[in-house]
Amino acid sequence: MAAMDREMILADFQACTGIENIDEAITLLEQNNWDLVAAINGIIPQENGILQNEFISGETSQEPVYGPSSQPSSSSSSNSPAFCPIVPSRPIVERQPRMLNFRVEYRDRNVEVVVEDTNTVGAIKQILENELQIPISQMQLKGWKSADVSDSTILRSLHLPKNNSLYVLTPDIAQPGSDGPATSQSSALQESLNQNFMLIITHREAQRDYSLNFPGTRTVQEVALAAAGLNYPCHRLTVSKRPSPAQTREHSEECTDVHMVSDSEGDDFEDATEFGVDDGELFGMVSSGSKKSPMMPDDAENEGDALLQFTAEFSSRYGDCHPVFFIGSLEAAFQEAFYGKARDRKLLAIYLHHDDSVLTNVFCSQLLCAESIVSYLSQNFITWAWDMTRESNRARFLNMCTRHFGSVVAQTIQTYKTDQFPLLLIIMGKRSSNEVLNVIQGNTTVDDLMMRLMNAMEIFTAQQQEDIRDEDEREARERVKREQDEAYRVSLEADRAKREAQEREIAEQVRQEQIRKEQEEEREAIRLSLEQSLPPEPREESTELVSKLRIRTPRGEFFERRFLASNRLQVVFDFVASKGFPRDEYKLLSTFPRRDVSQFDPTETLMEVKLYPQETLFLEAKE
Repeated sequence: MAAMDREMILADFQACTGIENIDEAITLLEQNNWDLVAAINGIIPQENGILQNEFISGETSQEPVYGPSSQPSSSSSSNSPAFCPIVPSRPIVERQPRMLNFRVEYRDRNVEVVVEDTNTVGAIKQILENELQIPISQMQLKGWKSADVSDSTILRSLHLPKNNSLYVLTPDIAQPGSDGPATSQSSALQESLNQNFMLIITHREAQRDYSLNFPGTRTVQEVALAAAGLNYPCHRLTVSKRPSPAQTREHSEECTDVHMVSDSEGDDFEDATEFGVDDGELFGMVSSGSKKSPMMPDDAENEGDALLQFTAEFSSRYGDCHPVFFIGSLEAAFQEAFYGKARDRKLLAIYLHHDDSVLTNVFCSQLLCAESIVSYLSQNFITWAWDMTRESNRARFLNMCTRHFGSVVAQTIQTYKTDQFPLLLIIMGKRSSNEVLNVIQGNTTVDDLMMRLMNAMEIFTAQQQEDIRDEDEREARERVKREQDEAYRVSLEADRAKREAQEREIAEQVRQEQIRKEQEEEREAIRLSLEQSLPPEPREESTELVSKLRIRTPRGEFFERRFLASNRLQVVFDFVASKGFPRDEYKLLSTFPRRDVSQFDPTETLMEVKLYPQETLFLEAKE
């Protein structure tokens, strides 16, 4: 989608929804793939196709809301929507509350407050009342960008960024160790520091006037405007080439002729490079003894320590609302931005600072610290900074630049003159190398800076989507391979377990067979021993009393033998055992009458147990 189309969609979306915060509007549009209809329907309730704007006060308006291009005009562009379209059938998506972080300063204390944007300003004061032990009635919460803020103001209506800085004033409570007048004077100074000042500067040689807007906390060679004795809100200064010292004093006295003008008199600020003078010439009224602290130590070796000093000094000069600078080496910033998962990668923004450039002060205070720029950078970029003021630090960065981007980029940066600084390098990581998408010079505007960042983000998003697809395909292939490897491992494990079970079963069979064989051998040995120990079978014509026994086996076989009637019953038991039917496994039963002969006393004779002259017995296995 062309950048110009997105600008038109953004303008129509803000006109339709009333959202003034550019970053919030861009976020909502990106969530709906820059579909204007979907984005509007996602945040504005509707009923029967009639748009209804719900205000905090509860009032509703059923008047149609038109975008900037919807006014009746024959010259309206056909590329712009005629009005803010609403599709009645589209489901309404309720806006979810987001968490806001507030860093509140009070004298020598800092309090961190985290609340939802659906809360009111009074809710923050209630939290501060518990933390600071200050009654709400004596508390003034300052630092809001909007002037019309009360305790009942809902935070969402202020369109605040995620991180905010506020401060508490208590004019009715004297600071410990100070008297009343000093406290009042300090409170008045704090109040004036929160105001905006307009400087109207006359260039005598060019016969032109320029307007410069500054917050009271910004410095003129390290002297705050609010503390320089100037009256709010506007001051007229005169600029010319530096005269002799005597003339300078006279000119300084002349320049202190300050008068009030309306805010409508000021034109947009035009950069001070057109004057052909430096900061000392531009603001001759400031003492020449004031000197800035360096952003970085000379010949900085430890990049992490250098960035800590840079961040502290940057906050001291331009306030806490600034990009979050990555603390660490440039290699570590590359690692953080480019070498994570494709969905987590970001662009790298390298800010190159130069204290000797006349553009630095305005670029930092008006552009780099603008809420929309700060929010957009924090969401989509890793921001790394370096100070090019000192020659040693400049040489070190050029070496780093040559190592990471190549000599061409380093030589290009080296050709930039001091007055073209500061620079903002937009870097995108690629598979084989890192590419410099854009080099933004200091002589730009907030809108142009935002547009360039958005253009770089558009290029990066296209590359990121391709990387995400490649990464997803690669992960899918790796997942299939892992699943196949796991299935193969499970199959091998199952085969091994089956083989081991079979081996155990075979081993058990062999063992059981061995036991059975040993038992059979033992039984056979016992049988042979019993068979050999039996007395000889008497002949039929024997003169002694002979008993003839016929024994039937469980399989229906019969075997017969003669015994002397005087033989003990044990001889019969041994004979039956020698045939493979031991007494402990089989019962020996008589038929008529049915008796369990195996239960008789084995010392009794056959005559005594009435197994004479003959008897038929049968064997039965014991249970």
